[in-house]
Amino acid sequence: MILKNLDKKFLINSFLVLLIFLLDRLSKIYVIYLENKNEISVLLETKFINIHLIWNQGIAFGLLSFEENYLYNFLTLFIFIIILFISFMIFKSKGFKKYSLIMILGGAIGNFYDRVFYNAVPDFIDFHIGNFHWFIFNLADIFITIGVIFMILIELTTNNSNEKI
Repeated sequence: MILKNLDKKFLINSFLVLLIFLLDRLSKIYVIYLENKNEISVLLETKFINIHLIWNQGIAFGLLSFEENYLYNFLTLFIFIIILFISFMIFKSKGFKKYSLIMILGGAIGNFYDRVFYNAVPDFIDFHIGNFHWFIFNLADIFITIGVIFMILIELTTNNSNEKI
């Protein structure tokens, strides 16, 4: 009975990770298709959001971009190790924490896929207010960010009974 429930939970969790990965992939494929079809990099301009495709070789929000292949490969390997670590944490977590980690994992796998197959991550959501532009990001970044925010909130609101005063 326990093994049957474990399999069901594993399938549900795997489905959620796959769903996040697929949403991310489909959005990136669509934006790349539109850019190639229209031969322009700005696909949509509104008052607060532009769709503008860029290729990010760094980590979150274009930080740590490297020209050297060995540094890029090292960073990609490091991200793979983090993905393995998050996967292990999911098996040990329960409740809301598990689903926060699932969001992080789904987004991380999406961006890792792009690093391996494109040698860069396509970012395209340009949020701005007036002339102030936030970093350009993608759906995987949104899931990772929401998951991290939830993890922080969990840590801030969880009563740690092992803490000594």
